[in-house]
Amino acid sequence: MGRSIDARRAPQLAAMLLGTTILAGVPAAAFAQSAAAANAPAAAPVAAEAATPIQTIQVVGAERLEAQTVLSYIKLRVGQPYTKAAADGALKDLYGTELFADAQIANDNGVVTTTVKENPVVNRIILEGNKRIKDDKIMPEIKVAPRQIFTRSKIRADVARIIELYKRQGRYAATVEPKMVMLDQNRVDIVFEITEGDKSKVRQINIIGNEHFSDGDLRSQMVTKQARFSRVFSSNTTYDPDRMAFDQQKLRQFYLTQGYADFRVVSAVAELTPDKKDFIITYVVEEGKRYKFGDVKVESQLRDFDGDKLAKNLAIHKGDWYNAKLVEDTIEGLNDTAGAFGYAFADVRPQYSRDKDDLTMGLTFVIQEAPRVYVERIDINGNTLTQDKVVRREFRLAEGDAFNSLQVKRSTNRIKSLGYFQEKFEVEQKPGSADDRVVLEANVEEKPTGQLQLSAGFSSLERFIFQASIQQRNFRGRGQTIGLSGSYSSYSKSVEANFVEPYLFDKNVSLGLDIYRRDYNSFNYINSNRNTNYSQTTTGFQVRAGVPLTEYLTAIARYTLNYDDVSVDKSTYYSYRVDPSVYQCDPLYAGRYLCDALGKRLSSILGGSIIYDTLDNRVRPTRGQTASINVDVAGLGGDVKYARVVAKAAKYWPLGKGFIFSLSSEGGAITGWGGDDVRLTDRFYLGEPQIRGFGIRGVGPRVTRQYFTTSDDGTVTNGTKSDDAVGGKYYYMNRAELEIPLGSGAREMGLRPSIFVDAGAVWGSNFKKSDLTDCSSGCIPTYYVRNSDGTNSTSTTTSATDSSTGLANTPTGDYAYNFTETFAGDSWHPRVAVGFGVNWNSPFGPFRIDISKVLLKETGDNTKTFTFNVGTQF
Repeated sequence: MGRSIDARRAPQLAAMLLGTTILAGVPAAAFAQSAAAANAPAAAPVAAEAATPIQTIQVVGAERLEAQTVLSYIKLRVGQPYTKAAADGALKDLYGTELFADAQIANDNGVVTTTVKENPVVNRIILEGNKRIKDDKIMPEIKVAPRQIFTRSKIRADVARIIELYKRQGRYAATVEPKMVMLDQNRVDIVFEITEGDKSKVRQINIIGNEHFSDGDLRSQMVTKQARFSRVFSSNTTYDPDRMAFDQQKLRQFYLTQGYADFRVVSAVAELTPDKKDFIITYVVEEGKRYKFGDVKVESQLRDFDGDKLAKNLAIHKGDWYNAKLVEDTIEGLNDTAGAFGYAFADVRPQYSRDKDDLTMGLTFVIQEAPRVYVERIDINGNTLTQDKVVRREFRLAEGDAFNSLQVKRSTNRIKSLGYFQEKFEVEQKPGSADDRVVLEANVEEKPTGQLQLSAGFSSLERFIFQASIQQRNFRGRGQTIGLSGSYSSYSKSVEANFVEPYLFDKNVSLGLDIYRRDYNSFNYINSNRNTNYSQTTTGFQVRAGVPLTEYLTAIARYTLNYDDVSVDKSTYYSYRVDPSVYQCDPLYAGRYLCDALGKRLSSILGGSIIYDTLDNRVRPTRGQTASINVDVAGLGGDVKYARVVAKAAKYWPLGKGFIFSLSSEGGAITGWGGDDVRLTDRFYLGEPQIRGFGIRGVGPRVTRQYFTTSDDGTVTNGTKSDDAVGGKYYYMNRAELEIPLGSGAREMGLRPSIFVDAGAVWGSNFKKSDLTDCSSGCIPTYYVRNSDGTNSTSTTTSATDSSTGLANTPTGDYAYNFTETFAGDSWHPRVAVGFGVNWNSPFGPFRIDISKVLLKETGDNTKTFTFNVGTQF
């Protein structure tokens, strides 16, 4: 970057090398004028005199160069007549070498003296003022190097190269001012003072000649965008000649899809404003007439292909508006059809018949004759870490099989889904050793598959969150996944290790293992404040195996073993009131539904899943569908017995112009068996974030406890209110969502808005009226106090402390509970919310915000209008 010059080593500061600033766009003009003036001799070196023969030639002033070397550059020789023309030619020859800063020739009666001043040697190159482009990007473009002879032409060329670098970044206002600092021993430091300037934006895009489409419609088709405040983070607002040429192609493609077969761009001009800060682009277009499709035919030279039948199944119909994109899709579809029957090199050629009078475009698709093809060989290239078998096993074709283009595409998608290679990957088809042989070639480019991630954030669900994970998705190049992760928040903590082998013993069987420890603090609401009501610690593991039944259908079997410990704060919820010999959870404090859930239990769970998946992208799908059914049975050993089934399905449709519509649905049921009921911690819950518009566990069965006090005059005053979700045995949830596309600037920022409708319910808690505590008339509990002699006595006012637990039995003084408990929300009736949400892949991490309006709800449901979640990675 910029460096200061040592004044002690540079006692002389030469005048500016060029005499003027060199501007972008005209980098050499002013420089050339000043350089020409500098190269010209200061005065005529030869006086007008009669030609005399040269007797001797002397060289004065040469330091690095030998005298004979200097004389070799000129044509003056001893014995020749000395003339002014000959002297001028010699001076031009000396300046032409660019080795001399000054040269003079004098004649004294045949004694010719050539006086030269050599150009200095470059000591070092210094860049100042460059912030946007670092030294390591500029220095390779500079041809002048230390220990080379300084020349003005080289400096001019280097200035032009530096300015060109800034032009590529869109900084057309950049200027470069070269200076030189004279040092001793005829050395010089070259300083390039750079003024970078702002990026030159596209201020305006004008379109002339468009009658059928507005300027806004056409601008939306272009990659280049006008600079506006909403596109402050977009890179497409800078001028780029290549992008401008691409935009012309985009305009033509757009018009060709609308039927304007004669459309052309007459001219495209980009004008730089005088201040060099902005560009104004003007397109002149000629739309022409709009055409419709005429007769559409298919002529097939392949046996077993009926052209008339193929023509009937085409998406193109006579009378429809002409669409070049539809023609391309039809050609691709016919090629795929031929490829599916083994014709790898089938050639479909469209023949056009244009009628300018009727404005119709007739089409005949000719399928050229080609031989059936077989796969001769499959080559894997470019994989340095990944083993060949990892790629080869994803091919849906084997060597010797009949060629099938659909299977080739499926193989391409499966290799892409591995995530080990570059995004733009295609299996290439190359001719084999004979006409009926084809070689399939996978030229892969590996990318890093290891991931170390640290994230921190804040969500309305768990407040502050910290997560860390390390994962290798292609362990030892075998396609295995191994990982370790952990998370910490105000309400949950977890650590987990996992391992996945997708092809066990090189068979089409996957094996996965998870080992985990999860601590979860459940909470209720006392008034509007969160309060932890119980803690659940789960330690366990899961092992699973999967087998593909078909290309898109997979069966998975799994076994899970969990050790759960559910506990509450003893000082808040325990007492000796129920049994004087046992310090236990008191339903008067905690409620029976919570006391029944406490304890340590071992869950042994055997489960299985059937999964159908045709999604084009599992992270952000745009088309396809997925469905699954999951069954789990607990009770093959252990302390817990239940059977659970959950079914899910989703489908995605691209609606064109970036709109994506999706429908999803899921539901589940759980029931106890062998005399066991379903525990509080095993039931289903709904709310944020599953169904938007409601709070955390805000939907479904819940117990509400309202405390109150009654004064002597009978006035009732409400106190605190607690709200506890108790879950249900059945649930369903449905969602319809439409993702709305924005402009390219918003897309570059990662903004993806959507509108949605969520509906769902959870019910079936089997809560009994006897589970509620009736303290509407006041409950004065009797407390058992442990005496020093080991006996128990009763009291309603004691605050004695139990010697074995160190916990107080009851608060001080007479204490009567007055509250009412109500049970609500146990209904299958749908809760419905509509809203608007935005996903933003911000520079700080993923951000999601939703604003919802609840249309249908039940008594007791907890609604929430605004939710958000934000995190960051570093």
